[in-house]
Amino acid sequence: MGVSLSSAENGISVVTVDFPPVNALPVSGWFALADAVRAAGRDPRVRCVVLAAEGRGFNSGVDIKEIQASGDLALIGANRGCAAAFGAVYECEVPVVAAVHGFCLGGGIGLVGNADAIVASDDATFGLPELDRGALGAATHLARLVPQHLMRALYYTARTVTAAELHAHGSVWRVVPREELREAALALAREIAAKDGELIRLAKAALNGIDPVDVRRSYRFEQGFTFEAGLSGVAGRVRHTFGKKGR
Repeated sequence: MGVSLSSAENGISVVTVDFPPVNALPVSGWFALADAVRAAGRDPRVRCVVLAAEGRGFNSGVDIKEIQASGDLALIGANRGCAAAFGAVYECEVPVVAAVHGFCLGGGIGLVGNADAIVASDDATFGLPELDRGALGAATHLARLVPQHLMRALYYTARTVTAAELHAHGSVWRVVPREELREAALALAREIAAKDGELIRLAKAALNGIDPVDVRRSYRFEQGFTFEAGLSGVAGRVRHTFGKKGR
């Protein structure tokens, strides 16, 4: 259980997340994920990183129960941890391929939205249920996956979209049966890792440099409203209903 870093084959590192039962990461998990991705990117032998997960789904965001139990300190920690993990994926010196299965929610959108490419299984769904959880954030990253008006509708309704729908929008590279996901992600990683190692790092830096939106600044701006919701009591009121029937 936790975050692990392994070498799949020459030039490819795999960062795997495993926090049963639903990969809702505690504060320490987000920082561990950031550390693993940064370590992989710093390794001069690595030319591509695959970000994957074990269990029922790729990621279901922050551990709401930890925030319910610990209050503001856990909220601050989760916000900082998410910012660290999302930033690590975006700023990784080499391309990051996200291998997504099952659910990809909340913080999961932050991870894949900052990845360089996404390969998904045909059972994968993507969404931001933040408004149902007394939070805000990661619209910055959802906006990198779908057009603006769809992003807003998804954000306001907390609905999800399928891997096939994202493939139609061009944000998912391939959709494959679940049992083929790892190999499909590795196949793309191999193609990337076949390039010159120094040149691929320059390419990553160049593409980040021409992005129209500063994702770090944009996400931290969003998080300010999460704090406002917390201080005003709105977040707590909504979060109190999380996981309860008949809400």
